[in-house]
Amino acid sequence: MQVYDLHSHSSHSDGVLSPVDLVMRAKSKQVDVLALTDHDTVSGLEAAAKQATIEGIDLIPGIEFSSQWNGCGVHIVGLALDLGLPDIHAAVADVQRRRQQRAETIAEKLAKAGIPGALAGASAIAGGETLGRPHFARHLVREGHVSNVNQAFKRYLGAGKPCDVKNVWPSVEEVVHWVLSAGGTPVLAHPAKYKMTRTKLCRLVDCFTASGGLALEVVNGRQAVGMADNLARIATQYGLAASIGSDFHLPDQPWQELGCSGSLPAQVRPVWELW
Repeated sequence: MQVYDLHSHSSHSDGVLSPVDLVMRAKSKQVDVLALTDHDTVSGLEAAAKQATIEGIDLIPGIEFSSQWNGCGVHIVGLALDLGLPDIHAAVADVQRRRQQRAETIAEKLAKAGIPGALAGASAIAGGETLGRPHFARHLVREGHVSNVNQAFKRYLGAGKPCDVKNVWPSVEEVVHWVLSAGGTPVLAHPAKYKMTRTKLCRLVDCFTASGGLALEVVNGRQAVGMADNLARIATQYGLAASIGSDFHLPDQPWQELGCSGSLPAQVRPVWELW
């Protein structure tokens, strides 16, 4: 049986491994089919694809877009993108502009909190790649304002904290349209992480499906017992295929290690059957 991991990140967004090293690690973890789904960028896919050919791994071109629904941040993974279509590059340019706007606002809030120069510091850590909150968190650690990344989110950057910035992302409907226009498969990522009631989550899934969404990430890393079956029932209820991925960012996190996610529940249709 093939091992699928359809949600992973490289240093081109908020992961720590280069696309090449990511693919090599996936091979070492017996992954057969890997999707690189960096946040709001496709810049790492070319290097990853070349290494995947060397390693004998099937690489699925992907992305993880930031979006919002009813004031909540929601992530949508796009799988099996056609990078030859202009739509995906226009979409990336749009959301990168929004990311830069958000980063500047975060930096302004950090300055008001007594931490100047955060934009330059976070940008230096990002190294020209997609700039996100984890880069600000690492800057805060480096400068001694907090002792670790988790503390940076708990004190400054997390939801509801003084330097949290919302409402800059496109709508779920818009992002689904972007992925479909790029020939891809829109997947609602890690639904259990949104801390919604089941009723509210089903409303989100209903919106996602009505917009043209095609799959639900039923398995994301190592989940609580029963979680996958619960999400599988929601996927079946809305006629969605099911996806699976580790959401890998860095080594030494066994709950998000490449290939750690096991298999999909038997009752769902795997997303790869759509391709």
